[in-house]
Amino acid sequence: MATAAQWIQGARLRTLPAAIAPVLIGSAAAYELQAFRLPNAILAALVALLLQIGVNYANDYSDGIRGTDEDRVGPLRLVGSGAAKPEQVKWAAFALFGAAMVCGLILVIITQTWWLILVGIGCVLAAWGYTGGKNPYGYMGLGDVFVFVFFGLVATLGTTYTQAGQVSLAAVIGAIGTGLIACALLMANNVRDIPTDTAAGKRTLAVRLGDRHARESYVLMLAVAILLVIVLAPTKPWMLIVLLLIPACLMPAWLMVNGKKRKSLIPVLKQTGLINLGYSLLFSLGLILSHGF
Repeated sequence: MATAAQWIQGARLRTLPAAIAPVLIGSAAAYELQAFRLPNAILAALVALLLQIGVNYANDYSDGIRGTDEDRVGPLRLVGSGAAKPEQVKWAAFALFGAAMVCGLILVIITQTWWLILVGIGCVLAAWGYTGGKNPYGYMGLGDVFVFVFFGLVATLGTTYTQAGQVSLAAVIGAIGTGLIACALLMANNVRDIPTDTAAGKRTLAVRLGDRHARESYVLMLAVAILLVIVLAPTKPWMLIVLLLIPACLMPAWLMVNGKKRKSLIPVLKQTGLINLGYSLLFSLGLILSHGF
């Protein structure tokens, strides 16, 4: 029986900024549209967090039963380490997906945006299909697409829409930015796991690109995410405060390009998660200040 501490480790807390970041940006975009709704923002945050932890457990279960996590470098995996039975981890993932759907349904009822039920179902199916089922798309190099779409576009624009009933250019730029940083985090994780994923037949995008190009793509994604705010600068000059994040990106970018040992890439995961959180805070602050002035 896994301990509470092991279950918390298995939840992969360092990935949670990827769930919070789009909700912060989406809410700030709603504020700029003079439509911020705190209860809606809280519900959106709960949906995002529950889905993120659910995905983490689902990934733990699916990779564990396939043997992908038997020889890995990095944080504890519940199934791969034998700390928890596969069925326990699978049902924990299902419970979290169910809780996310309940929160999402409440949000739909409050906002009367019934078509978002289909989006919610799509989110859950995509979350499970990432590494679950007979043909997991995460094993075909499409996991990055899932992360960008659901933890970038859908989470951010959905948050804005359920508060304002519309989206804005700022919301779209923020969605693309936080989605790219979330993909960068996944890339750092997958570059570290290239040897074990290759052996297990898991053809992630990092495996397909190869070690060198995968590392370079991490730097490119961070650069595009941060520099994209320049598009908003002519009408919202305060958005340039996002550029203050550049120094924080230098160390993880250097580690990704030059870190030859797999263990040297582990800190990059935490650093990239914090970069995503910092990006969302600065982006949101820029929107609020631009609206105020």
